[in-house]
This record gives sequence, C-alpha cells and structure tokens, in this order.
Amino acid sequence: MEWNFRSAGELAAALRAGEVSSAELTDAAIAGIERDDKLINAICVPDFDRARAAAHRADQARARGEDRPLLGIPVTVKESYNMVGLPTTWGMPQYQDFVPAEDAVQVSRLKAAGAVVLGKTNVPLGLQDLQSFNEIYGTTNNPWNRGRTSGGSSGGSAAALASGFGALSIGSDLAGSLRTPAHFCGVYAHKPTLGLAATRGMVAPPAPALPVDLDLAVVGPMARTARDLTVLLDVMAGPDPLTLGVAHEVTLPPARHDRLGDFRVLVLDQHPFIATGAAVRAGVHRVADALVASGARVERRSPLLPDLAEAATLYTQLLFSGSTARFPVDTYEQLRARAAGLSADDHSLDAARLRGMVSSHRDWIEVNNRRELHRHGWRQLFGEFDVVVCPITPTPAYPHDHDPDLLERRLDIDGVEYPYFDQLVWAGLATMPGLPATAIPTGRSPEGLPVGVQLIGPMFQDRTTLRLAELLEQQIGGFRQPE
Repeated sequence: MEWNFRSAGELAAALRAGEVSSAELTDAAIAGIERDDKLINAICVPDFDRARAAAHRADQARARGEDRPLLGIPVTVKESYNMVGLPTTWGMPQYQDFVPAEDAVQVSRLKAAGAVVLGKTNVPLGLQDLQSFNEIYGTTNNPWNRGRTSGGSSGGSAAALASGFGALSIGSDLAGSLRTPAHFCGVYAHKPTLGLAATRGMVAPPAPALPVDLDLAVVGPMARTARDLTVLLDVMAGPDPLTLGVAHEVTLPPARHDRLGDFRVLVLDQHPFIATGAAVRAGVHRVADALVASGARVERRSPLLPDLAEAATLYTQLLFSGSTARFPVDTYEQLRARAAGLSADDHSLDAARLRGMVSSHRDWIEVNNRRELHRHGWRQLFGEFDVVVCPITPTPAYPHDHDPDLLERRLDIDGVEYPYFDQLVWAGLATMPGLPATAIPTGRSPEGLPVGVQLIGPMFQDRTTLRLAELLEQQIGGFRQPE
C-alpha cells in the first residue's frame, strides 16, 4: 500500500488500528525522498537516522497505550526553524556551520505531539524571496513543472508535501510565505492570526532565540488536506511559555458555521495595483460558484471593505520598514536622498517601498495608526461577512528567475509585465491587519499548474476559515498528486 500521499489523519487512523507502524511509514517516506528528491530538491537537511529512532520510540509508546495528536506521523520542518543537531542557515553561506543549542518552540511542540521529523526543507536567501534557492542548498523545483518555482519562502515545505515527503510541514509567513508556495504546489496552508502561535526559535542566525513579538510575521501549518491543517494548528497554537504563556492559555472560538450554505462570503478578484491573471480568476470563480450552488450568501462588493490601495501601501511600508536596519550608513543615506526626491503625489508601490526603507519611528507610528483604522474596518466588515475569498498571487507558479536584483525582476501577467514585488499586495491584505488566512487548492490552470485562493477571516477566528476550507474540499476537491 502506498502511504506517502495519505493524509496525516489517515495515517493516524492506520497507526491506531495497527495497520502500519511508524517505522514503516518513516522508511517509506525516506525511500520516497531518496528516490525522487534529486529532481525536486525540497529536503535540504535530511535527518533520517534520528527520524528512524523517533519512529521506533513512537511505536514503543503506542504499544504502551499512549496516543498523541501526531504520534508516529512523518513530518518536515522549514530550514529557518532552530533544531538541535542540524544547521540553521536561512540560506546564508556565512552561517552554513551554525548549529543552534535548542529547538524552536514549534519544533519542541511537534516532538511533544509525537511527530517524526524527517529533516528540514529549503528556503530562499534570508527568506527574502517568493522562490526557494540559495548558494548552500541550490534550487527547489515545482513538482508539477520543474522549470518553475515552488514558491517561497516555505517553498521547500510545499514541494515536499506535493511530492509525498511527509504528511505535514511547518513554515512561516510574512509576505505570503506559507500561502504562495501552497498555491504554486497545490497544497493547503494556514497563516494564523498574528500572535496565535509562538515564534521563538524561528530566527535568523546567529541571533539568540528570544521571545520577541514580531510585527506581521507568523508561523503556521502546511498539509495536503484542510482537516490536517486544523490538527497541526492545534499543536502549534499558544503563547510562548516564557512570556504570555505564564499567565494565558488559548481557546479559539468554534467556526461560525458548520454548513457551506450558511456562510456569508465576500469574493474579490480585482486589485487597484495589479491585474489578476485569467487562471487565478478562474480559481476564484470556481470557489464562488460552489458557494452559490450550496446556498451560501455571496457578494462581489461591499462598502465596508477597507480601501485596497491604501491597505497595499501601508503593508508595503510596514514590510520594508525594517529591511535597511543593518545597511551601511552610506547606503542608507543614498536611500534617504532618493526618498526625499519623491513627489508627494507619487503613490506607487515603488515609492511606498522606498519610503518604508527609510521611515523614521515617527513615520512608523503614523503608518501603524492607519493600520489600526483598517483593523477596525475589518471588524465591521466581518459583522456582515464570515470570510473573504480572494487571490494569493496573480498567477500560477512562474519560471525560475534568479536575478539577484529583486527590484529589477518583472512578473508576467497574461502578457503584461509588473514589478516583481507588486504581487505581494494580495498576501498583504491579510498580513497587514494580522488576520487569519487559509490557502486552498482550487484546480489547475490550462497549462496544468496548480491554482489556489485564500480564505481570510476575522481575527482569532481561525477555525472559521479552516472549516470553510474543509467544506470546499468536499465540494470542489483538494490536493492531487502531481502527474
């Protein structure tokens, strides 16, 4: 029996029924990686000996009557998470020998839940790209078309899942880094509400793993089914035990609805800053049609929706505001001079990026105040709607582009070129206000590439988007093994 493409839920049921052992599942996953990953390059740091030992311990624990959420399930971990005994480089050659002294909080939670970690998955340099390649580990290819990217920065995790290399993975998301790879590779991912899952130990080397509160960035689950996302999120959710965890526990509210026809959904497929490609629009419409057919209330516009252009501008400024913190002084001063020369009427995203790079603390406070107004607007919107359905990026996976100057790259959308980073506006729609967003596959493009959409929900009501993802999976289908 082929186990490598089964869901984590199916594997857990088989383990409990005694149909298979964790050792067998782990050996099958390792055999698949050794056979197929030469062409994909998703697993950049294998940890097979320790995985086999962990699987043996899981089988012994089950024989003693133990049962934990992920007991004996093979999984992978994004390279950017600290893991004792393995390098954490973030793709940066100067840190290829850096080995952390302790596990990241989420790695510890995986192990406590009984998961068997097969190894770490590839990332872009410094996690700063929508593709996954670096000088240390090379390029991760899309399992559907090896000439195209798997996405980034959790591209190795998405490619691993699509290739059957483990049933689950954990990644991170600042600029769509969970959702974009899921969309490109045809799998599921969930960007949790900001602050829901502790991030300590998901830190660039050689910085110490401190319990800091990150702005915009989150850690979250990836899987081949929507239900598996929920199971893994339950393992990951909760504050850092060194800080808020001393006094607080997390209890997420249940999903707003349990039937597809009861959901109130706002559907978006157009953005003022960038076109939406035909393949992605078709995916959005496929979801909208399924909702309408099930009796859900579906709207295409609402006066309550926060202004998308301003949202994109605020997100861009916040995203780039920390990017120059370690720049040489002369480089920073050159950027300041360029920003001073911008016209006050220049409201382009290029201008927003430049202004963000040189923003003062006073500037940041003003942008943050505008963000709070947007958060208030989202609260009002979610009084009338349960979920917003919209694109993750404007296109399916595109060909590898390793131009080192990311600002000079261009994205082709149905024959028209746009600045590469402009595609982030859809991901930023949920990231800027800190909302939960679930990426789901919706089918394939005419070229056979996966296409996904995101389901954005109210803050800390992650179960609402996850439940809708499960219901849509039943209605329109979900993950398909690459052909």
